[in-house]
Amino acid sequence: MVLRFLRGASSGGVPEKKASAAGAVFAFHGAGRPAWSARDVVSLTRSGFVGNPVGFRCVKMIAEAAAAVPLVLEDSERRFDVHPMLGLLARPNGMQGRGDLLESFYGQLLLSGDGYLEAAGDEDGAPRELHVLRSDRMRVVPGGDGWPVAYEYSVGARKHRFDMRGDLAPVLHVKSFHPQDDHYGLSPMSAAGNAIDVHNSANKWSKALLDNAARPSGAIVYRGVDGQGTLQSDQYARLVEEIEANHQGARNAGRPMLLEGGLDWKPMGFSPSDMEFQKTKESAAREIALSFGVPPMLIGMPGDATYANYAEANRAFYRLTVLPLVGKVASAISNWLPDYYGAVLRLSADLDGVPALALEREAQWKRVSEAAFLSDGEKRKMLGLPPVLDA
Repeated sequence: MVLRFLRGASSGGVPEKKASAAGAVFAFHGAGRPAWSARDVVSLTRSGFVGNPVGFRCVKMIAEAAAAVPLVLEDSERRFDVHPMLGLLARPNGMQGRGDLLESFYGQLLLSGDGYLEAAGDEDGAPRELHVLRSDRMRVVPGGDGWPVAYEYSVGARKHRFDMRGDLAPVLHVKSFHPQDDHYGLSPMSAAGNAIDVHNSANKWSKALLDNAARPSGAIVYRGVDGQGTLQSDQYARLVEEIEANHQGARNAGRPMLLEGGLDWKPMGFSPSDMEFQKTKESAAREIALSFGVPPMLIGMPGDATYANYAEANRAFYRLTVLPLVGKVASAISNWLPDYYGAVLRLSADLDGVPALALEREAQWKRVSEAAFLSDGEKRKMLGLPPVLDA
């Protein structure tokens, strides 16, 4: 019965024909679903660091500033001026110095939320070299209890497995806090992903506008003899070709358009919502800087007066962003690398060597030195110095 009905419907004629008295139909499009970029490490690095000036500047500023902070090595009794661990950090491998190694490590941590440092050398001796491993190539291999038993590093088709079950761990894994992942960290780049997409889209908008002579497009209206009508296919193709060849691009800016055959040009201006894209771009740039903890003033954001002056913003940048990151990484290295030397050592930032904190440290030294009720040992402890051994 159903098949006979379908066969009859396909062979019979169309019962009725619909036509619109209004002629052409115009579709007005509102805001649809946003198209966000992927959130994997490679895609975020490409869109947020390589392809975005704000993300690039934030990562570079933090990584370079953190790598330049001087580090001191000490135990419970003294501060070392010479030590094999200090020598290894000063010359970690044949291709990098201390600053290059730490900048790469901080950069990986900021881009992916994970930083991996490999100690290369003899299994029973101190490491000869340190290398930063790319986060996008590393995979955590968890054991039955959830703790990592190995790390797998992939380069193309080749894979290398780092066994973490020995007494000396060959890899240090530093990760940012992630509330929903036990093995990988959450990066500032991921948190700023939506703002990065908005900023990149605004840049594409600006580029397209410049390519179109910095003017909004208009509409060419065709009116036939009776006020209606449509162009033939060859007429439409000829019109499009002529517009693309003679009236698009910056080199054709201001060139007059000659219309014929019932064509009329209707220019379209910007709506108020279209004019807001520049403010949207600036707002997205501030959100990116906020995710990384960089004061917008330091990356040249116009009209930002959150801080009284540049020096105050720079101090806040070091206090709230750079030094906590350096402290986190230095503490992780202190819990890992000294095991190779069979000693208990502590690596920390030397605050007296940070130029941005010079005024604060000078004031602190003055207050402590003038405190007559404190002993010399208490003063040294307050200033972060090791005690002086009795001769």
